[in-house]
Amino acid sequence: MRLDLATWQEVDAYLKKSDAIIIPSGSTEQHGPMGLIGTDALCAQQIAREAGDRAGVYVAPTLAYTPAPFNMSFPGTISISEPVYASLVIEILQGLVHHGFRNIYFLNGHGANLAPLKRVTAEFPEVNIRIKSWWDFEAVNVLRQDHYGDWEGMHATPSEVAITQATYRTLPPGDAELPPEKLSMEFIRDHSGDRHGPPDEHRAQFPDGRVGSHSALASAGVGQEIIDAAVAALAEDVLKPG
Repeated sequence: MRLDLATWQEVDAYLKKSDAIIIPSGSTEQHGPMGLIGTDALCAQQIAREAGDRAGVYVAPTLAYTPAPFNMSFPGTISISEPVYASLVIEILQGLVHHGFRNIYFLNGHGANLAPLKRVTAEFPEVNIRIKSWWDFEAVNVLRQDHYGDWEGMHATPSEVAITQATYRTLPPGDAELPPEKLSMEFIRDHSGDRHGPPDEHRAQFPDGRVGSHSALASAGVGQEIIDAAVAALAEDVLKPG
């Protein structure tokens, strides 16, 4: 159920029976020594597309260019400013609303997207817009806790690396073989939503890109478990009335 693989006639027919659409949003940023740069976008995209097929709901093209300024000292990261991201989301929403979509579900894969998404969607009170990160689902969190516990950390997490291992490729741990320094509860509280410092300071503090996350614990098998749990939860949630 990909919007980009549909014809306008198919979308026209769909809108006569449903006004729901899922928009995956991730990032293009480093994810440590063994995490793919597209991890956040790839995770949200995979889960959204499978859930869309299951629920019979269209899935829009993935928003992969988003704010990630704190990772700009790591090669490969592409960050856009919050105002640019917010403006893009506004115009996307305007287009969808124009065509008749009224139930719009953002499946998020990147913490720094949450604040601008919430600000933007508040400007569309006539539309049912929901925002949820794939790790918000209870069944997913149970798996993350059972398999990784405190080693899930905050960035380049074993759960997200596991998803890309199940769907794309598995890289050797390299520098990620050894566990990173564990994060305090205070640090997690103060930096949730990717509230990190300037890029040079961030890289100096976390030189291999991981933020309290033991990426080497990831496995494709667990990644598939997480995908299956997230897909089932999203397919059910997206069909609930707003």
